[in-house]
Amino acid sequence: MPSLTYVKGLPTPESELNALGFSQMEMFLTAFAPVFRLAATETVNQLLACSEFNKSKWNTYLQATYSINKRHANGIISYSKGKVDSAKQHRSLHIKTLTGKTKSIEVWLPKAEKKLKTANKFYSKKNWPGSTVGCNFPLSCSLKHKGTNWQNLRFQIHNKKRKLFLIQNKLAILKVAPIKVFVPHNQIFLVGSKDETLGNGIAQWNGSTLKIRTPACLEESFGKNVSAEIGNFDRNINRLPTCGAKTWHLFKKDHKWKVAVSFTPSPVESQSFDRAYGCIGIDMNPGSIGWACIDIDGNLKSSCQIALQMGLPNGAQQAQIVDACLQLVTLALLYQCPIVCEELDFSDKKQRLGEKSRKYARMLSSWAYNEFYKQLNAILANRGIELITVNPAFTSIIGLFKYLKMYGLASDESAALVIARRGMRLSEKLPDSITAYVEVNSDKHVWSQWAELNRKTKQSGMVNRRHDYYIVSNWSFLVNPELSGREAFAH
Repeated sequence: MPSLTYVKGLPTPESELNALGFSQMEMFLTAFAPVFRLAATETVNQLLACSEFNKSKWNTYLQATYSINKRHANGIISYSKGKVDSAKQHRSLHIKTLTGKTKSIEVWLPKAEKKLKTANKFYSKKNWPGSTVGCNFPLSCSLKHKGTNWQNLRFQIHNKKRKLFLIQNKLAILKVAPIKVFVPHNQIFLVGSKDETLGNGIAQWNGSTLKIRTPACLEESFGKNVSAEIGNFDRNINRLPTCGAKTWHLFKKDHKWKVAVSFTPSPVESQSFDRAYGCIGIDMNPGSIGWACIDIDGNLKSSCQIALQMGLPNGAQQAQIVDACLQLVTLALLYQCPIVCEELDFSDKKQRLGEKSRKYARMLSSWAYNEFYKQLNAILANRGIELITVNPAFTSIIGLFKYLKMYGLASDESAALVIARRGMRLSEKLPDSITAYVEVNSDKHVWSQWAELNRKTKQSGMVNRRHDYYIVSNWSFLVNPELSGREAFAH
């Protein structure tokens, strides 16, 4: 089970303040923080320098060098290892992102150059005005930019080559450059253990008072222990157990010391039935979240949309995300169903944003998809509601073809219906009205049939917008190209 962290400001009651206006705990943290940082910095350098790290020997070295206890040294080693692992992970992710951008540009460049070459070859013919084939990239002018689309494409090709050169150089440097880790000031990490009293051997909290064991180097100034009344960590849903390991992280932010405790949360009673009795599917888009609730047979019970506003500042957007998650919680408690969402990974898509349209890039970058799913997972887990993730393949296409017209839904609601059905492990076969005109291979997976149907629909040119799916009554135009669009829709 993943851990939770509760954070609060370190209280400074008047009874604990000295002549300088600081409490004894603040004085201790200020004195211990430089020692902790020096030890953490040396540990980080050791972790980066050696291939094999002996934790026991290094713990003994830290105790002798900095006059600290074994448990203090354990906290320093855990903190430093986390910093190093995080830096290595970010370096790997950075290289992966740049590699993806390189591949995206390398795929785009030949296509763009071929498009320009083919168009140039077409216009070099003397009888091009009477050609029955047409040009794949017809020459056009822009009054706004005072240039042609050919000039614009040449300029894009030039810039892509420059960008590719810079990324390749950066990649070559990143692969051999040493990893650097920054250890911030004013940080203290006290790792806990479930075998210790109150979950930690050197930082014990009894529900109101936090007592910290001082290291040997500071015993002369502060005694063996330093304590402070920090109160409790009250929450609407408090999952902080009385027993179990508690790791304390004390840090200074905005000139104020903060106290954070990490722990394995207490289990919450489940508030949703098994997925076999029905699910709520959600489909997230930049402007709205479509949801659909289905019953035990996979039929629609209810559906609607949760409106979202784009372009908000970070604080307002965060509040909007939490509000949307709480609305989904209300629905899950009302229907007593688990929530099903797509298993989305936007890292690959964001690597190819440079080769997509401005509208698509703006849509994908303007909304915090990852933040929404992170908040949704945390809020649902805190309330005992199950969150199920499914493969997002062809959910929008299936919703458009099967359920958009059947129930009169919006496109995101129909996709949410498919997602909910997939969460119940229900299959999505092509309707009989479509299989009569589309060749179906029973040996292949049903998704290959949906892919073939989607390809033929795009080739037909009869469906140009999502509203067109409401008025299609006969799909024969997909396999009868000789029929005109008006005849196809009239049948």
